[in-house]
Amino acid sequence: MRIETFIEEIKTRKGKELEALAVRLAEEKTALQIKKDNTIKTMHEHFSKEAKLKSEREAATIVEAARLQAKKILFDAININLDSAFEVIKGQLRSYTNSNEYKGILHKLIANAKKNLGPNIKVRCREQDRSPLSELGVTVTKTLQTIGGVIAENENGSKELDLTFEELLRIHEDELKSSIMEEIM
Repeated sequence: MRIETFIEEIKTRKGKELEALAVRLAEEKTALQIKKDNTIKTMHEHFSKEAKLKSEREAATIVEAARLQAKKILFDAININLDSAFEVIKGQLRSYTNSNEYKGILHKLIANAKKNLGPNIKVRCREQDRSPLSELGVTVTKTLQTIGGVIAENENGSKELDLTFEELLRIHEDELKSSIMEEIM
């Protein structure tokens, strides 16, 4: 009977070891399941945050691009309005050159030129301005295509002063644009 008891004891011990192994297996399986769930949760949170950040960056980029596009459209519209305003100004200057007041302006332009270049000046002007300038005692050397005004030079031709309306507009363009912008805004 000893062998039977011994076999029975071995079976009992092996049964307990198997039970212990089954419990250990169940515990390890549970621990692995928890670890797997935690890893999945952590990865999900990480990628959710990353996706949210990327979508926020992309949205910010799109919004900023839209703002820049809106500014570009606004500035293009302002430039079109400024160009239109300059064309209106040039049209009004063309009309003004046909008025009697224009002769007074020519007189002031010649006085300015003589002050800066000396008393003996030669000028280039529009064909229509030849006669009024001759009345002022100014030598007209050439005619030129301009809205109005003159280009004066000293008697030896070493200095020149451009007093055409186009040049005066160009010189004062920034000031005019600022004034027009203040009116528009």
